[in-house]
Amino acid sequence: MGFCGKASEHSIAPSPIRPQSLAVPDDAPLLLDVSRLIWRRWKGRLPTGIDRVCLAYLRHFGHRSQAVVQHRLFRRILDPRASKALFALLEGPQERFRWRLVMGILRHLGAGRSSDQRRLYLNVGHTGLDSDGYRAWAGKSDVRPVYLVHDLIPITHPQFCRPGEAERHRERMRTVLTTGTGVIGNSRATLDELAEFAAAEGLPMPASHAAPLGVDLLPTHPATELSGKPTFVALGTIEGRKNHLLLLTIWSRLVDRLGSEAPRLLIIGQRGWEAEQVFDLLDHSEKLRDHVIELNHCSDDEVAGYLSSARALLFPSFAEGYGLPLVEALAARVPVIASDLPVFRELCGDLPVYLRPDDESAWEASILDFAKPDSVERARQVKEMAAYRPPTWEEHFSSVEAWLQTLG
Repeated sequence: MGFCGKASEHSIAPSPIRPQSLAVPDDAPLLLDVSRLIWRRWKGRLPTGIDRVCLAYLRHFGHRSQAVVQHRLFRRILDPRASKALFALLEGPQERFRWRLVMGILRHLGAGRSSDQRRLYLNVGHTGLDSDGYRAWAGKSDVRPVYLVHDLIPITHPQFCRPGEAERHRERMRTVLTTGTGVIGNSRATLDELAEFAAAEGLPMPASHAAPLGVDLLPTHPATELSGKPTFVALGTIEGRKNHLLLLTIWSRLVDRLGSEAPRLLIIGQRGWEAEQVFDLLDHSEKLRDHVIELNHCSDDEVAGYLSSARALLFPSFAEGYGLPLVEALAARVPVIASDLPVFRELCGDLPVYLRPDDESAWEASILDFAKPDSVERARQVKEMAAYRPPTWEEHFSSVEAWLQTLG
C-alpha cells in the first residue's frame, strides 16, 4: 500500500455497517476523520488500499464516534445526528452521492465547535496533514490526534512518486510527530522508518503501536481456464516502484529463448505514474503481445480466478508500505515470489521466495523453476502455506483498542 497517490487495484465491497451501530451517542468518546472517504466518493473513485482501511475504521468505530470533515481551509466536528447520517451515506450506493451529501449533510456543517473534553481523534488516511492551518486547528480544538501511518515511501523513495510528493509527505510526517498523541503503524517496519525520520528531523517519536492490517479475503473462485502454458500474475497499480520493467525485461528474454512455449504473464492493475517505459512496451511491443496481457479493470471474482490459475504471484517491488496483494495471494493459497523487503518478512515469515528486486537472473531462474510441474520450491510453498493465517481485522482492532486504553 503506497502513499504516492495510488490508483485502485481492484475493488472489494466493504461490509455494511450494522444498523444498530449507526446510533452515535451525544457523548461519543471518539472523533473519526472521514474526509478522505467523502472526497474520493465525490470524485467517483473505487476504493484503494488506504480507502479500505478508512472504511474498516468507520465500520468498527462509527457507532461511538462523531465525524470530522476537513477540506482545504475548513475543518468541522459534526454533531451526532449529522455524523450518523454521514456514516450511513458513506456506506450507501454511489448514486446521487454528491446531491445527497450537499443537501443532507454539508449544508448543516455550521460553525463547528471545540470539545469540552480531550477526545481521541482518529485520522487513518493521512488526511489534511500537510494543509495550511491543520496544526493550529488540532491545538485549538483540544483534540488528541492518533494517526495511522501507512508508509514513508515518498520520503525514502522519492524517485517513484509524483513531483512535490516527497516534501508534502515530509510535512505530513512532521505533523504526525509534532501533534500526535499516538501513532499506529501498519507494520513494525513502517514505525521503524518513522522513527528514523523523527531522529533525522530532531523531533520526538510519539507513543506507537504496530498493528498489521486485516485482509478482506478474495472470494473463493474456481481457476480461470487459460490455454495450457504456465501463467504468472503481477497484481497492483502499474507504477515505477512496482518494478514491472524487470518482469517485461525477463519476459522479452524468455520469448527470445522459448518462443511460443514461453510462459504467460498477466499484469492486473490500473496504470499509475513514473512507468512510461513500461507503458510503451505494453502498448507497442509486438514480441510481448501474445505473452503479456494487461488487465486494467478486474472484479474480485476475476482476480480470484486468475490467481487460482497462476503458478505464482510475482511481486518485485522496490518499496512497499504493506503489500496487500502478497497477503491476499497467500491467503488464497497461491505461491509467491517477492522482493526481499522487511515488511514482507514481517508479514509472511519465510514462506515466499525472496529475491533482490534488481537481480534479473535470480528472478528469471525462479520463474522458470515455478513454471515446471515438478518444481520443488513451489511444492514447498503449497505445502507450508496450508498453515498460513493472514492478519484479520478482528485481531487488528483488538490490538488497537487495548493500546488506545494506555493513552489515558
